[in-house]
Amino acid sequence: MNQISKIGPAGAGLTRALAEQALAVRYETLTDEGRAVARQCILDYLACTLPGAAEPLTAMMLAEMEEQGGKETATIVGHSARLPALSAALVNGSAAHALDFDDVNLAMPGHPSVAILPALLALAEERGSSGKDVIAAFVAGYELQCRVGTTISPGHYNALGFHATATIGSFGAAAACAHLLGLNADQTATALGIAGTQAAGLKSMFGTMCKPLHAGKAAYHGLLAAKLAARGFTSRDDVLECSQGFARTHSPDFNPERALETPPGDLYLRANLFKYHAACYLTHAPIETARKLRDQHGVTPDSVKKIVLRIDGASDRVCNIPKPTTGLEAKFSLRLTTAMALSGIDTGRLDSYTDENTADPGLIDLRDKMQIDFQAGWPHTLAEMDIHLTDGRVVTARHDSGVPAADVAEQGRRLEEKCLALADPVIGANRVSRLIGAVAELDNAPNVRELMALCV
Repeated sequence: MNQISKIGPAGAGLTRALAEQALAVRYETLTDEGRAVARQCILDYLACTLPGAAEPLTAMMLAEMEEQGGKETATIVGHSARLPALSAALVNGSAAHALDFDDVNLAMPGHPSVAILPALLALAEERGSSGKDVIAAFVAGYELQCRVGTTISPGHYNALGFHATATIGSFGAAAACAHLLGLNADQTATALGIAGTQAAGLKSMFGTMCKPLHAGKAAYHGLLAAKLAARGFTSRDDVLECSQGFARTHSPDFNPERALETPPGDLYLRANLFKYHAACYLTHAPIETARKLRDQHGVTPDSVKKIVLRIDGASDRVCNIPKPTTGLEAKFSLRLTTAMALSGIDTGRLDSYTDENTADPGLIDLRDKMQIDFQAGWPHTLAEMDIHLTDGRVVTARHDSGVPAADVAEQGRRLEEKCLALADPVIGANRVSRLIGAVAELDNAPNVRELMALCV
């Protein structure tokens, strides 16, 4: 990857430098591993969007966008409808995040692919762009997105309560779409400015339909920004670093030098974390810890006297709904997801997160036996758990869900299994197999239209 040139005092030139870095990404210079992970992100995005297309929030948004009408240039995943690219980005992005099963990168911190790909694929379908062009543009947007995230972490997300998928995701979508449109550095910096002035999203909305809407809006804002910049629309070209710009109004921790740092493996993409539990990512370490204790020590619900969970304090503001009442709220409850794992409920199944399970007396009893000790300064993804058993024993385990897979090929096989489980009920096993094959051959595809046709 090309390195970003030096920036001036107080971050002067940061927006322009990041724009130049994004435009420098080329398919030919990406490693085989980088291309493989990019394809995996695309497959995972489509796998999550197909069942998400059946969610009530998606139906509402699709109905609203169909009323708006317009030129039918892009696919609505999981539906027969076609809409203008901007409308498709909004609907597909919301559907993809509806189940909270899409990928994560802690550099943001948030959900990177779901902010970029709804916009990028809609634009690529509209333009007839090649698979190689889509892969390169995706990586360009992904890397810029993570670099922006590092400059305003941790205060943007932790202290002020912004949902980075919505805010920072808007920049990633804009950069990816600018790359696909072939914009120059001036135009791309302008697109980032247009995206930045639209970027919004609050963590206080977690557990409601607004959280998935955040992803759709990030995709919409980014695509709109790139399209307007291509038409000559004006904006500041220093939106990140200027006085009263994005960084200084959205974080107490602006550190522009972080954007210059080289990530491990030269790509933030390599640290992408895929989700195998259909709940908030910060619940994954407790879920895995509970599963370890159940499997290794034979822990059953009726053998539990007390559960003590130690986890980073940031989780308190993200996924600590103590007494959820709906399946959607359950995805943001450390207590209930742990109770589900200890009870042997498959937390990777979408139908596990129901209002009925949330109201189950046995799960509620187990849920209310948990004590959470929030730790200052721990990694967000680390959990330790003690379970006090009725026979007097105390069993302990820990898990860190923030470690990327070492084996990319094995990760790909696991994602294909996830795709089959999620998409088979929607489009059938035969079409899922063709979809997996189409993503695997994306590098050779003259355009993405055949791939998207498999998703209706």
